[in-house]
Amino acid sequence: MPKKDPMEMPVEERLKTLYQLQTTLSGIDEKRALRGELPLEVQDLEDEIEGLTTRIDKIKADINDFEQAVVQKKGEIETAKASVERYKSQLDDVKNNREYDTLSKEIEYQTLEIELCNKKIKEANARIEDKKVELAQNQEIIEDRRQALDMKKSELDEIMEETRSEEEKLKAKVKELELKIEPRLLTSFKRIRKNARNGLGIVYVQRDACGGCFNKIPPQRQLDIKMHKKVIVCEYCGRILIDPELAGVKVEKAVVAEEKKTRKRAIRKTVKKADETPDIPEAEA
Repeated sequence: MPKKDPMEMPVEERLKTLYQLQTTLSGIDEKRALRGELPLEVQDLEDEIEGLTTRIDKIKADINDFEQAVVQKKGEIETAKASVERYKSQLDDVKNNREYDTLSKEIEYQTLEIELCNKKIKEANARIEDKKVELAQNQEIIEDRRQALDMKKSELDEIMEETRSEEEKLKAKVKELELKIEPRLLTSFKRIRKNARNGLGIVYVQRDACGGCFNKIPPQRQLDIKMHKKVIVCEYCGRILIDPELAGVKVEKAVVAEEKKTRKRAIRKTVKKADETPDIPEAEA
């Protein structure tokens, strides 16, 4: 049997199929709502752990740089000490004051270099200690976040396991229904649904009002909706409108009956007041 072209479907059938699609998508939304904020919490924890990992790597790199700087300065100290010893030995062989002053200045310079290197080593060691404390703190935080992430993932996996089979069935039904809907109408529906706060792209008329934004719908427009001759959207919120009967929703008769009773009661009161109005006597001739 050949497939029915969505373009050839009557408007009534298109709207009915579209409402079935909305109902199915709302079912999927409900399943996802059961997860609550868990997916976002998991994502936030993963992002935080990634940031902490990057920070820890940076701290380790800084510690390594400071340690290399200490090694380098220690090497410079050894070189400076060897120079001082060499210059001191040369002092015994000086021939004039000029050579003596030159050697003395070199010895003084190398001694200052040794002091400066020791100062740099002391500062680097202090920074290393600070970085190690910072590293320990961040490692503690990341361990805490990883435990929290494992717990949140476990909760999320448990909820998803419970709803996965039902959600897959609903998704399969969505694909089946989408094939029955005209592409242009389907695109418009998806756009409306995306912009709607509650995810409703098509709603039925409730008590003479739009089922999405609850604004009143004029009687003539309601009549057009019941005729199923064309796709009609709410002039306030843009949602597609259908009548309750087409949506498979039974109008509460009790509400209608109550409205009729209230109307009749109001009419009786009006008549009663009219009957109680006293007659005005005619003026005497």
